[in-house]
Amino acid sequence: MLNVLAAVGPFAWHPHLLPWLGLVIGVVAVVLLHRRLSASNAHPVPWTRRQIIQFAGAAVAAAVALTWPLSDLAAHWSLTALVLQRVILVLVVAPLLLLGLPYDVVQWATRPAGVDAVLLRLQRPPVAIITVSVLLVGSMTPLFVRAQSDSPAAQGAVAVVMVLAGLILWIPVLGRIPGIPRLKPVVRFAYLVGQAVIPAFLSFIYIFSRHPLYSEFSRSHLAIGLRPLNDQQIAGFVSKLSMLLVLLTVGAVVLARASTSDDEFANEQLVWADVERQFERVDRQGRRRVPDPLERSVFPGTSIPPAPTPAPGSAPESTDRTGPGTTPEGGDRSPEDP
Repeated sequence: MLNVLAAVGPFAWHPHLLPWLGLVIGVVAVVLLHRRLSASNAHPVPWTRRQIIQFAGAAVAAAVALTWPLSDLAAHWSLTALVLQRVILVLVVAPLLLLGLPYDVVQWATRPAGVDAVLLRLQRPPVAIITVSVLLVGSMTPLFVRAQSDSPAAQGAVAVVMVLAGLILWIPVLGRIPGIPRLKPVVRFAYLVGQAVIPAFLSFIYIFSRHPLYSEFSRSHLAIGLRPLNDQQIAGFVSKLSMLLVLLTVGAVVLARASTSDDEFANEQLVWADVERQFERVDRQGRRRVPDPLERSVFPGTSIPPAPTPAPGSAPESTDRTGPGTTPEGGDRSPEDP
């Protein structure tokens, strides 16, 4: 279907039913889930006006990235459009979504043990940088670029992966996940520098390559008036500069705010959700802990292992707690006892 639409022209309008349906379902699901969680909670967490605006901004940015005309240009006509689409999903949609989701929805979504375990590992800066790099670079391989050009379903799946990559990138910086504190300001800045440099190394390949890398964008001159090689070089600059400007600017703001406070964590609040999440982790670890033999003896089908055989010539240890030198209760017998 996408190939048929591509033959019409780069700016021919048509409805993007799948992206619109996904966006509407996602927004409605978040609103209904927040209402349900608020109704069942004795102390509901409010969804502030600022958060609602941020969530709405994430939805609008996602609609711009996934519908006409940017989506069509990214699928068939321009590598620069494809890079710009990924930039919007990773650097705009993901952080606004993380900031704008109701906190009770965030708690509910991250409570499962598997999700919590994955997030605990992804909060580590080296793991987050490697994961984001693999997802961003992997999505730009010829195989995935061809797939998203041929199938609307593949295009939507890649878009979801890009939003997930953006969430992984921003969680160590923005927090909002119960039980996962934000990094210290200096560490946050260093982490953002790493995210700005390492995942964008593919941009150097685009800039210095002497031949176009994707046949899907061989008609870029019809859409944006640039030859495929020039389009590819501009895509490299867009990728590199956007990551550097956005992430380093955020890092500078983090350092500036930290320098104005005597305590770099003065604005960090420990809420009950953080404490509750730690209790849940301790409880899960306790369930996974293997009990010792004495503990196993109280469960059906288990018993205490037999006592070791005494060495030859040694007197066996008496187990009679009521023998000489003890009282019937097991205590020491005093000299005055009869």
